[in-house]
Amino acid sequence: MFLGTFEPRLDVKGRLILPAKFRDQLASGLVITRGQEHCLYVYPMSEFEDVLARLQQAPLTSKEARSYTRMFLSGADDQIPDKQGRITIPAALRTYAGLDRELSVIGSGSHVEIWDTAAWSAYLADNESDFANREDELIPGVF
Repeated sequence: MFLGTFEPRLDVKGRLILPAKFRDQLASGLVITRGQEHCLYVYPMSEFEDVLARLQQAPLTSKEARSYTRMFLSGADDQIPDKQGRITIPAALRTYAGLDRELSVIGSGSHVEIWDTAAWSAYLADNESDFANREDELIPGVF
């Protein structure tokens, strides 16, 4: 399980040192791809295989499912972190997520999200109040 928020920096070669807390779970391989709200998703290889299996269950006749699958998979890049726990974020994914030097890497349970720190701060500013003041059940039986 991935939890917490970390603020590493992207180096000039587009490399990110993964937070130490996440390295063991990602050491044997990962997939980085486009995420929602213009962040990047990082999945352990085994979790990505589960996500892919669920995507493949969508009907081919669904234009929305085809489009989502194309966007999700066309940007995907599989990697094995180096001995220092570094991964390289491809230029196209850095552009998609608007990544500069300052990053926010957040644990999201089954995966990790990589945000530009300014974008993450803006997202928090826009959503923290709604989160704190939620009165209705958003996820049945949980919240």
